[in-house]
Amino acid sequence: MAISHLNFRSDVLGKATSVTVYLPDKHLTDYPVLYLLHGLSDDCNSWLDATSLARYASAYEFVIVMPQVDLSFYTNMASGDAYWDFLTLELPQKMAQWLPISQLPSRTFVAGQSMGGYGAFKWGMQYPEKFKGVISMSGALDLVSLWSRDPDRDGLFNRIFGDKAHLETSDDHLMRLFSSALNEETAPHFLQICGTEDYLFADNQTFKHQADKAIKQYTYEAYPGDHSWGFWDQKIQRVLAFCDELCS
Repeated sequence: MAISHLNFRSDVLGKATSVTVYLPDKHLTDYPVLYLLHGLSDDCNSWLDATSLARYASAYEFVIVMPQVDLSFYTNMASGDAYWDFLTLELPQKMAQWLPISQLPSRTFVAGQSMGGYGAFKWGMQYPEKFKGVISMSGALDLVSLWSRDPDRDGLFNRIFGDKAHLETSDDHLMRLFSSALNEETAPHFLQICGTEDYLFADNQTFKHQADKAIKQYTYEAYPGDHSWGFWDQKIQRVLAFCDELCS
């Protein structure tokens, strides 16, 4: 395997940014691709630094793309950069130019933890036609609830979303993104994982109640564990196996 760090200028962001890429040893021209998204306090190297991802991934044939999005919650920020457009429009195009990855939805996956779990579900819910599998680990899936009970986030969330009223009525609020497209045979498979001791467990339960009714191919898994890299090191193994099964 190889680890590549791609530094490039983003036209959408108007600045330089970075992507870390895991590349398997076997030479293919159309690898399945997993976009693996980082959490709020992390960066594009965190999955490799904090888990044994490279060792686990060696059993599979995925290219794993880990972008850098800073403290953006994968949004076009109210006071900041357009990371949603970067993630969904510019990044896949550039990766297709530079990497030997398939562009078929049947071989395209997205996953993430915490803020990245939110970003993965947001991407999969807004663009279900682009993915075969969408996975959230310990995702921040009800930001309106999280903001309401944690006013210490006001400064950060105001910069990202504007204000709470705007978030609640925007497509950045996942509860607004359930649609008929998610209940069709062609919809991607959604996997939601959360630890029962996670401070976001109640929010994950809230999302589950809606998803059970609205997403045709949906699996929810709760395990003992908290909001930590020890938990995510375990569950990234489940994610890789889940994606591999969908690829076969």
